[in-house]
Amino acid sequence: MKRRVVVTGLGVVSPVGIGIDAVWESLINGRSGAGPVTHFDATNYACRIAAEVKNLDQYLDPSDKDLARCDLFVQFALVAATLAVEHSGLELDKEDLDRFGSIVGSGIGGLQILETQKEILMEKGPRRVSPFLIPMMIGNMASGMISMRHGLRGPNTSVVTACATGNHCIGDALNVIRRDEADLMLAGGTEAAITPLGVSGFGNMKALATHYNDDPTHASRPFDKDRDGFLMGEGSAILVLEELEHARKRNANVYAEVVGYGMTADAFHMSQPAPEGRGGREAMRRALRDAEISPEDVDYINAHGTATPVGDVAEAQAINALFGEHAQKIAVSSTKSMTGHLLGAAGALESIVCAKTVSNGTIPPTINLDNQDPECRIDCVPNTAREAKVSVALNNSFGFGGQNCVLVFRKI
Repeated sequence: MKRRVVVTGLGVVSPVGIGIDAVWESLINGRSGAGPVTHFDATNYACRIAAEVKNLDQYLDPSDKDLARCDLFVQFALVAATLAVEHSGLELDKEDLDRFGSIVGSGIGGLQILETQKEILMEKGPRRVSPFLIPMMIGNMASGMISMRHGLRGPNTSVVTACATGNHCIGDALNVIRRDEADLMLAGGTEAAITPLGVSGFGNMKALATHYNDDPTHASRPFDKDRDGFLMGEGSAILVLEELEHARKRNANVYAEVVGYGMTADAFHMSQPAPEGRGGREAMRRALRDAEISPEDVDYINAHGTATPVGDVAEAQAINALFGEHAQKIAVSSTKSMTGHLLGAAGALESIVCAKTVSNGTIPPTINLDNQDPECRIDCVPNTAREAKVSVALNNSFGFGGQNCVLVFRKI
């Protein structure tokens, strides 16, 4: 019999706030975190807007030398992990830290430090490149630093599956606890790719929204007929996953049970979804099978919903193909309409949304949905949050490389 795993802590660093209370209040009120790019001068870029994290300095200790040697994506993760532990009510000095691990990934890693050190190399030569370059930029350093900060000696790894990273990290952590290799796991994703190279790369492949540079809060438009690409976001989201009996023994506040994990490959194209979203459809099917839940029991889906012209249609097709007539009874929203696309951290943030929705019965909206694309025949919860009983929620994450990952959350 599989050990049962629940969510007991939520830590978020995002463009719509830091800390779960601030983030949730923004999401249910439909507030966008978008604005002009401030991390660098984007004057000459086709896309000059993004969803950036604000006020992170309030959570950082300026005297912390180790933190100063970390890329921004690691700093995001360290803050989110600390917030998750605090939110869970865990007292680490009372826990067996050999049974507490971390799986936190990044889709891109330390792009910021890579760019700045390359400039130093070209201008000043190889001897001036920082000896901390490699540990600062490698994608597993977020999970590694989290374990060092909190003394977690259990399973520790990271996943890199582009925009599906956060979901895969949570799914792998789920299975670690199911296999009795740990009782507690910190799991999620982190990303800080709003850099000149990051924006240039995504922009030149025509993935970013470019029609709303003068109106950034309306740029991210999942499922809307006038969408023209995604809005880059940044930040980190980390969940505390805990074995159910362990949580009950310490009288923890449980937000949801994680009951299903499904993943597939499109085997089709580097950046485009398979026709009719067949890879995503099969990932949802596998997640429901793992959860032993029928499609008719699903109440809510937090969509991958990036606002790309092809991706949104493929996801809507996948939902309709799998759920049939029941698809019209499922609320489907994309919180990327407010947060932008956090790339490797997106799935983790949206898993937190699912856990909160299951817990309190409020579904965040898809904002900027003024003229729904008729090819996206789903209930997208347009513009206003909705109160509803949500017993089962799915979180979809799809990434470049044809990576598909779906998690299922159930009310406990």
